[in-house]
Amino acid sequence: MSDLLRIAIVGFGEIAGRQHVPAIAKTSGIALVAVVDPAKTPPGLPHFRDLQELLRDGPEIDAVALCTPPQVRHVQAAAALAAGKHVLLEKPPGSTLSELTPLITAAHEASRTLFATWHSRYAPAVGPARQLLAGRTITKVTVIWREDVRVWHPGQAWIFEAGGFGVFDPGINALSILTEILPHQVCIRNAMLDFPSNRDAPIAAQIELTDHSGLPIHAEFDFRQTGPPSWDILCETEAGPVTLSKGGRQLRDGNRLVVDAADEEYPALYRRFVALTSEGKSDVDLAPLRLVADSFMVGQRRLVEAFED
Repeated sequence: MSDLLRIAIVGFGEIAGRQHVPAIAKTSGIALVAVVDPAKTPPGLPHFRDLQELLRDGPEIDAVALCTPPQVRHVQAAAALAAGKHVLLEKPPGSTLSELTPLITAAHEASRTLFATWHSRYAPAVGPARQLLAGRTITKVTVIWREDVRVWHPGQAWIFEAGGFGVFDPGINALSILTEILPHQVCIRNAMLDFPSNRDAPIAAQIELTDHSGLPIHAEFDFRQTGPPSWDILCETEAGPVTLSKGGRQLRDGNRLVVDAADEEYPALYRRFVALTSEGKSDVDLAPLRLVADSFMVGQRRLVEAFED
């Protein structure tokens, strides 16, 4: 393999163009050499309609970044690993928990890297929040994650199909931060999931979580918010509130602003991916996905008005 990690993006949607392409360009040791998408053809790069065409006829690559809907990622990841390629999985890493285990095994047997990315964990205030909370007694946690699906996922019908996660597509970002900053493992107690009458995935959810100490954690996810999004986690502690806002870009300790930084999540992801491939390691944390699966398992289903994009 070349010293430069040659990567292809598979699935050239909005996130791929807005986040992955500039992040790769900013990261040393990696280069974007091809794109796979059945319809979109970004200028200046070799383009292929599907992964098999890329593997058969494309330029030499060392890795793929799978940015397709989660329903199809398992087949693509398995094919890429079988072809000897490293694999980066956009979040969520798949539609089910069970499909990830054989991929982990396949990556190990092929001596290739499998990286299940949780980009929100790389937001600039998340690490400082974890350190701040490590020295505090947390008494209550409230998660508010609301956005306008028409703004953030315009025309993406797959997100409301079975396996598309619905509001848990952004909600899993909150869960990835929650499982990173809290000192103990959390679990689902109960959930109420709002399903539009014409869709197969929820548009909103209210979830109660806890840990072994009984810490009350309440989470609200909603795709129906208009105007600016609300991506906030409030941790009440014996020393006052600790608040993560703006999806993990801003941190307040009480009224004191601790961190307020620009979004550099995806460049950090790619630096991590380059490091993992050079070290011959994988990184597949399934904790956020497990919480989503448990929410569907124990959640009550409530029908709400039909949703039309």
